[in-house]
Amino acid sequence: EMSRRYDSKTTTFTPEGRLMQVEYAMEAINNAGSTVGVLCSEGIVIGAERKQTSKLLERSKHSEKMYQIDEHVVCAAAGLTADANILINHARIISQQYQYTYHELMPVEQLVRQLCNSKQGYTQHGGLRPFGVSFLYAGWDPIYGFQLYCSDPSGNYLGWKAIAIGANNQSASGILKQDYEENFTLRQSLGLVAKVITKSMDTTSPTPDKLEIIVLTRQNGKVVYKTLRDEEVQEILTEFKIVS
Repeated sequence: EMSRRYDSKTTTFTPEGRLMQVEYAMEAINNAGSTVGVLCSEGIVIGAERKQTSKLLERSKHSEKMYQIDEHVVCAAAGLTADANILINHARIISQQYQYTYHELMPVEQLVRQLCNSKQGYTQHGGLRPFGVSFLYAGWDPIYGFQLYCSDPSGNYLGWKAIAIGANNQSASGILKQDYEENFTLRQSLGLVAKVITKSMDTTSPTPDKLEIIVLTRQNGKVVYKTLRDEEVQEILTEFKIVS
């Protein structure tokens, strides 16, 4: 079979001009828990499905999906968590080095681009596999205000108003296209994120422990990062009639 000749190495093109290993890495993310981001004028909402592998597992004290990179940037990871940890540590160092050099916070897109340059390297130099992880980045800087980016294992990144990655992202994107409006309030954005995630989950009765939602806003000139408590998530599920 011809494809097998080209899909073992990350650095070999197929005759059609594709890099199979990179595409497989991107496929790994489609199996990860659903992750959704929505941008509005008041801030950014990111939600993720909490996959529970066993009833016996203790619920982890800190999130396995959401990470703070710096005081003005947070990210959600979809894919291999172990791979994500390496890149998040890298991103934190990049951001701190920038602050040390210039005495100001790193512009969000510059941080994303530098991290993506690192990811891209793994698709061009032999002997290493690409990182099996996609990120949604939510950040604020004085140049462009609130920004939502998504990056994948190939090292590509794009800015979005609303985006869904992970399991069932096609149907999730469909709902976003249909329901998203640019003048949404933060509350409406929360409702939309909750709706999209619950729709792309396998369960018919979503409960707050299956969802994780974070909000990035600005208060008194400072960027505020907040994880919603279970009862706050339940409030949203009820208010937007997501659970009957």
